[in-house]
Amino acid sequence: MTPSQLRHWHNTGFLGPDETRAGAYGRKEMIDRAISDYDAALRLAPKDATVYDHRGQSYRAKGDNDRAIADYSEAIRLEPTAKTHVNRGIAYRAKGDNDRAIADYGDAIRLDPNYAIAYNNRGVAYRGKGDNDGAIADYGEAIRLNPKYALALNNRGNVYYDKKHYDRALNDYSEAIRLDPGYAAAIRNRGNVYLDKKDYDRAIADYNEAVRLSPTDAAYLNSRCWARSVANRELPQALADCNESLRLKPNDAYTLDSRGFTYLRLGQFDNALADYDAALKLNPKLAGSLYGRALAKRKKSDDAGADADIAAAKAIQAGIAEEFAAYGLTQ
Repeated sequence: MTPSQLRHWHNTGFLGPDETRAGAYGRKEMIDRAISDYDAALRLAPKDATVYDHRGQSYRAKGDNDRAIADYSEAIRLEPTAKTHVNRGIAYRAKGDNDRAIADYGDAIRLDPNYAIAYNNRGVAYRGKGDNDGAIADYGEAIRLNPKYALALNNRGNVYYDKKHYDRALNDYSEAIRLDPGYAAAIRNRGNVYLDKKDYDRAIADYNEAVRLSPTDAAYLNSRCWARSVANRELPQALADCNESLRLKPNDAYTLDSRGFTYLRLGQFDNALADYDAALKLNPKLAGSLYGRALAKRKKSDDAGADADIAAAKAIQAGIAEEFAAYGLTQ
């Protein structure tokens, strides 16, 4: 097939054989074969921006963001589109380069002011920079453009949660769930708000649903383990949740912290100490693990060790003792 023929396939809404097969390989997650076909397509049509964009998506699927950015950049040089700017922005965001991501999303919006995805993605990058107000503004615009955009609602809910605007977060999560009842992440996130509001029944109900929808998600299992333990109910089930979470994602400091807390509730102080030690080896700044370990040490008559852990925990989080007291756990 000549370059002009391949261009004709694009212009008529059909792709050439190599490009079409590459797309099929991509859908089957046969990424290297897809890239090989895109290479062949580009040998026939070296100035085809669409093929560069698609090969960039394949590289991004492999986690090779540098090559993805190179392909997106060539596509933009040949034929700048809002979609390709968004794709390059996603790759920059994956590399932690929020500023370049924001610039690309801005260019996408300049090319297509009604591109809700670009606003949503720029909101993600603003949140990554700690600019919560900028994130809320962009999520709001994405939702205005597409009122059924459940992802943007969930994302805005996350920022409201960060700002402790719990009622606004609940409203956004609930609307996202109304639009997409199977949206496990939004359901889990709403559970987090209920947990912080000490509405344990609703929190656990949301975690139950999130786990039902996504039973192999270690984070959801950890959330339910923690909620059950904080509420001081269903402790054997809480322990089972943490065990399954750690089976799916071994050596996760936060789940080890949750299980340590569960063991503390159960009065299994040696097990609590072992989990807190493991959590702190992975993340020495976990104030909850330090304070929980202090309580376990106190139960084991290691007062000097308990005092040292309490001092370290309070240096990281001044109100940690009050937090544990609210759980009914004191020295």
